[in-house]
Amino acid sequence: MLSKCANPGCSASFLYLHQGKLFRLETSGNGDDTRIGFADPQGKNSSRRLEYFWLCDDCASVMTVSLKKGVGVTTRPLFMAQKAAS
Repeated sequence: MLSKCANPGCSASFLYLHQGKLFRLETSGNGDDTRIGFADPQGKNSSRRLEYFWLCDDCASVMTVSLKKGVGVTTRPLFMAQKAAS
C-alpha cells in the first residue's frame, strides 16, 4: 500500500489519486534487483510482480521514478529522463 512520496527526502503523505503522479513498475519480486524489468525468456520467472510508487505534486514536477539495474527503484531528476529520450 502506498503511504508516502517515493522521494526519500519528502514526507508528503499519499491521500488521493488525483494528486501527484503514480508509477506502476514490474519488479522481480525476489530481491534480485539485477532482473528488475526484464522478462525471463524461458518463462520460469514466476515471482515477477507489479509495484506502485507515487510522487507528490511538488516532487513529480522535478523528478521521476526509475528502475536501476543492480540498485532497484530510485528517483532521479526529471531533466535526466528527458535528455535520454531525445
